[in-house]
Amino acid sequence: MSRPVAVVFDDNALVAEVCGANDANLRLLEDLLGCPVLSRGNEVSIHSDDEATRSLFSSIFFELEAIARNGQSPSTDLVRSLYKGLSENRHTQVDLIKHKHIAIPGGFGLIYPKGAAQAEFIRGIENHDLSFCIGPAGTGKTFLAVAHALSEVLTRKRRKLVLTRPVVEAGENLGFLPGDLSQKISPYLRPLYDAMDAVVPREVVQRMEESRMIEVAPLAYMRGRSLGDCYVILDEAQNTTREQMKMFLTRMGEGSKAVITGDITQVDLPSRIPSGLSHALEILSGIDDIHISSFGGSDVVRSALVRKIVAAYEAET
Repeated sequence: MSRPVAVVFDDNALVAEVCGANDANLRLLEDLLGCPVLSRGNEVSIHSDDEATRSLFSSIFFELEAIARNGQSPSTDLVRSLYKGLSENRHTQVDLIKHKHIAIPGGFGLIYPKGAAQAEFIRGIENHDLSFCIGPAGTGKTFLAVAHALSEVLTRKRRKLVLTRPVVEAGENLGFLPGDLSQKISPYLRPLYDAMDAVVPREVVQRMEESRMIEVAPLAYMRGRSLGDCYVILDEAQNTTREQMKMFLTRMGEGSKAVITGDITQVDLPSRIPSGLSHALEILSGIDDIHISSFGGSDVVRSALVRKIVAAYEAET
């Protein structure tokens, strides 16, 4: 008969945070550990005779409790990352997940990574003036870049936030767009605004726009500029040409930080035009002062269904 091992919490509310909505974290751990995980009152327990499994179970919940006490609600993606890190004895990776976060003045709360890849990305953009983040949709690359940019601008570490992306339509012609430049480019930059709305109240963004702390511009309008003391985000960079990418990279001025995000599997350029993002990664990867983060299908955090969709497309290629 298998022996139980239990983790006892001193706060029932903490148990609910650790177990997740509808005990989703417990169900995931059952699959990962290969044995039932039960919650009763302020205890979470498993029945297993395997000492390694018992030890791993206790270690995972020790980390989950520490994370919940810091104000983070553990997600299934975080649980999966903790399991992988602890089962492979990657304790440095686990510590990075626990301690990396983004604090935004006036925001809705601290932004925590949902896995090892996101934690590495946060560390990379903190420590480098130029960072690339490559990965499929739903990995959080744009969201984290925007969150970190808002943190830097609202704490006055950078003068303003500049948002840009190449104006390339994804397989369909939208035709003439009415309005001024800001209104014309707004649909293309909607994902960046969605990210801002998710981390700060809308009135904060409006005040930043009114005080010119946020600037939006199509990539073509960057030529000839020098962006000093700015935080610049180039989104959907897979749709830049080689010339556009070189032009953008040479806009960086003194005290600026740039984050370039893209998915090299979703290039919308005509087939005869090579992606400037792919070219930049080839020729710049050896420069120590540049950070490159690469996300894969397993790093998708948007939803479990999106993760399966990305995996299916990756398997086809």
